[in-house]
Amino acid sequence: VQLQACGGGLVQAGGSLRLSCAASGNIFRINDMGWYRQAPGKERELVAVIKRGGFTNYADSVKDRFTISRDNAKNTAYLQMNSLRPEDAAVYYCNFRGLYIRDYDHIDSFDGWGQGTQVTVSS
Repeated sequence: VQLQACGGGLVQAGGSLRLSCAASGNIFRINDMGWYRQAPGKERELVAVIKRGGFTNYADSVKDRFTISRDNAKNTAYLQMNSLRPEDAAVYYCNFRGLYIRDYDHIDSFDGWGQGTQVTVSS
């Protein structure tokens, strides 16, 4: 299973960006879709996650500003980021967990990461 993230860029503080992450491969089902971020010198942290049934969870720092959503038919997750702040600047990574078809009679689990997309916020 491969994940391709896109949508990062440079934005002024207060602006918005929308990230997307699409999965491809022999996917049987994607359970959790999440976004993480890592700023220079800091550990990677969870930004938001959405379960297959729609349950969402957000880091306190992004609540009421970011919205995670998913399109199961497209195996794609989105992260709408509004009211961006300089402290939101980081490389954003998507992470999907689920099941894939390993061969004609085997289904196995996967835990995949996208390549990361840079978000830069100018003050």
